[in-house]
Amino acid sequence: MSETIAQPPPQPIVITGFMGAGKTTVARALAERLACVFVDLDQFICEREKRTIAAIIDEEGLHEFRRIETTALRDVLKNDSARVLALGGGAWTIERNRKLISQHGALSVWLDASFELCWQRIIAEDDSRPLARDRKRAQQLFLERIGIYQLAQLRIRIDEAKSALDTVTEITQNISKLSDQREING
Repeated sequence: MSETIAQPPPQPIVITGFMGAGKTTVARALAERLACVFVDLDQFICEREKRTIAAIIDEEGLHEFRRIETTALRDVLKNDSARVLALGGGAWTIERNRKLISQHGALSVWLDASFELCWQRIIAEDDSRPLARDRKRAQQLFLERIGIYQLAQLRIRIDEAKSALDTVTEITQNISKLSDQREING
């Protein structure tokens, strides 16, 4: 059952989490449920730069990729039609990106998936994750980022049994609760 909420959210919703947590899948389904525009930041960057994230990092380095990513994030957030945004796994870990997200009044949602679940999804995919080319490096990155993901406004636990639609339902219920709290505190 795919209920649609009548109006798009009044604020952008930014989905964050480790690679393989399901950010793109959940964000796309959430945008569909909310009847609004979805943007995958990594895909936006690939289309704009006309190359893959891996190619950008391999050719120009991680620092340059992060600069490109921040510029892209700023441009997407300025576009009022983009209401649900899936970040790349590292975008939220950059303080200036979190500030941009906050400045645009976006609601941040962390998809909290275990490393094991993320790793299984990473190795099942055909595409190369430039920062997770081996398990040890990916796990180290996961551990480094976990504390920063916790800064998101909403935390949604992800496991193998939970579908993207279950996750979307949980997010929309939390959005409704937050909206009700704002009206009460208003």
